Amino acid sequence: MARGFFITFEGGEGAGKSTQLSRLADRLEAAGRDVVRTREPGGSPGAEAIRSLLVTGEADRWSPTTETLLMYAARRDHIERVIAPALARGAVVLCDRFADSTRAYQGAGGGAPASLISALEAEVLGDLRPDLTLILDLPTASGLARAAGRGGGEARFESKGLAFHERLRAGFLAIARADPDRCRIIDAASEEAVVGASVWAEVKALITR
Repeated sequence: MARGFFITFEGGEGAGKSTQLSRLADRLEAAGRDVVRTREPGGSPGAEAIRSLLVTGEADRWSPTTETLLMYAARRDHIERVIAPALARGAVVLCDRFADSTRAYQGAGGGAPASLISALEAEVLGDLRPDLTLILDLPTASGLARAAGRGGGEARFESKGLAFHERLRAGFLAIARADPDRCRIIDAASEEAVVGASVWAEVKALITR
C-alpha cells in the first residue's frame, strides 16, 4: 500500500489553524479519503498528558529548553502511536502543529539552543517530514486578539507577550524561506472561506500529482 500524505498546519496564536484543518478534513473525507485529524503537543494519550503540563500554568513555568524536551517526548509518542501507523495504511494525516512549532516557539521565540532542537529533531523524527506545511500568517496583534476572544484554559503561550510572538512569527517566516519546496505561506488575515480556498489549492496540487 502506498504511503499516505502528511500535512501540517503552522502559525502563531489565533491564525485559524484548527478551523482550516477541520475544513480541509471535511472536504477530503467527503471525497472518500481516510483522514486522521491530530494535533501537537498531544495527539496520543501519552502526548496529551504531556500537553497538559505545557499549555497550562504561568508563562515562565518551564524554561525554553525544558519545553523543548517535553515537546519532543510528546512528539515521539505521537509519531509512534498515531502518525506513523496512519501513514503506513495510506491515510492523509492532518496535524495542527508539528516540529516547526518547536523551532518557532521554543527556538526563535524562547531562545532554546538551535543545536539542541536540531539534535532532537534528527533523533526523534528520523526520516519523517511533512509532505506539505501550511504556515498561516497574519499580523501578530491581530492573532493575539483573535486568541483572546476564543477563551479557554490553555492560554500559557498566549500570555508570553507581544515581543515573544513577534519573534516566533519571524521564525515561521524564516522556516518557510529556508524550505520553499515543503512550506507554503497562507494569508490568514483574509475571510475564512478565502483562506480555505488557498489551503485547498495547495493540498490539491500535492495529492493529485
